[in-house]
Amino acid sequence: MENSGGFSFDLCKRNGWLVEKGIVKPPSFTKTGTTIVGLVFQDGVILGADTRATAGSIVCDKNCEKIHYMAPNIYCCGAGTAADTEAVTDMVSSQLQLHRYHTGRESRVITALTLLKKHLFGYQGYVSAALVLGGVDCTGPHLHTIYPHGSTDTLPFATMGSGSLAAMSVFESKYKEGLTRDEGIKIVTEAICAGIFNDLGSGSNVDVCVLTKGHKEYLRNNLMPNPRTYVSAKGYSFSKKTEVLMTKVTPLKERVEVIEAGDAMEE
Repeated sequence: MENSGGFSFDLCKRNGWLVEKGIVKPPSFTKTGTTIVGLVFQDGVILGADTRATAGSIVCDKNCEKIHYMAPNIYCCGAGTAADTEAVTDMVSSQLQLHRYHTGRESRVITALTLLKKHLFGYQGYVSAALVLGGVDCTGPHLHTIYPHGSTDTLPFATMGSGSLAAMSVFESKYKEGLTRDEGIKIVTEAICAGIFNDLGSGSNVDVCVLTKGHKEYLRNNLMPNPRTYVSAKGYSFSKKTEVLMTKVTPLKERVEVIEAGDAMEE
């Protein structure tokens, strides 16, 4: 039978048999934590994200950037595996740059959405990138969510990540059409703080990006709700230090090589 293309699932039964016989262990998943949000206000789009990067129960980075550059008028918040979100957004950003070189026009948000969802759908969720895409182009402000499997939504406000339910409760109760810039930033900041204080995978600071027609405002660490208030006066102290048992110094002798003129010419 001629191959008709598409995805092949021939190895699913084999993998199931290997797991059943105990030959291999089923793959495990590492829980990731993030709170990312976005909303449409009267002049454009506002995106927000926390700054905690985790690996299981370990906080790897307290102040990472989760709002990624896509184009001068388009930014994207990423949740999931940090390497996947970084790689996918960088790849699509370079494609949008080439498209702008070719056409001489600014990038459309729907173009970025199509490139992202097409790439993620091809990997059937194995690329762990959940994205909130926002931007303002010639047709106005746009806000989209892209799930790791490639499905998308177009919404006036959106949340994603492990703290998304806490953030959504703020949006559901306080969002309204025609928000001003300051009102939008306040709600986005409050939504991220809800994720920070109610989700162990989210934490540290609040980043905000405001996109309007022809203008971008990136408010890095717009709010720092978890400042470190206690610092030990003594600092870190160790009861026992590594002892030096022996010290041996070996001087290096200068080695001078004389190269004959004939040999130098041949080289």
